[in-house]
Amino acid sequence: MDSKLTWQGKMAFVGVGEEGISIPMDAHPAVGGEGKGVLPMELILVGLGGCTAMDVISILAKKRQEVTGFEINVHANRAEEHPKVFTDITIEYVVTGKNIDEESVVRAIELSETKYCPGMAMLRKAANISNAYKIIQA
Repeated sequence: MDSKLTWQGKMAFVGVGEEGISIPMDAHPAVGGEGKGVLPMELILVGLGGCTAMDVISILAKKRQEVTGFEINVHANRAEEHPKVFTDITIEYVVTGKNIDEESVVRAIELSETKYCPGMAMLRKAANISNAYKIIQA
């Protein structure tokens, strides 16, 4: 897997993955940026959320759950001192659908978090990761 970052001036960069999709990145104005892109540490959380989200939605589909909406909220706390790593991460899974089985949701999350999601496996070595879930029957 490869990626490329190209400096755009000040603290702005454009990142491009293997598929050619661009992601603008920037820093807060307080540290020389203009706030015109995603912060790199935010991208790590988005990547973690995307990794587990794809697992969970795929597993729920295999379990024939009638999911009509799905979102993940990721919240992280960071260390006060540099390098200001994530210390605690909470992932909230919100599943909306018809006749959603709670056991299926719990198992899908468990499989993602313990077996399938490489982002989870990597970040668990640096931060405490917990989860919560909410099921909304539509």
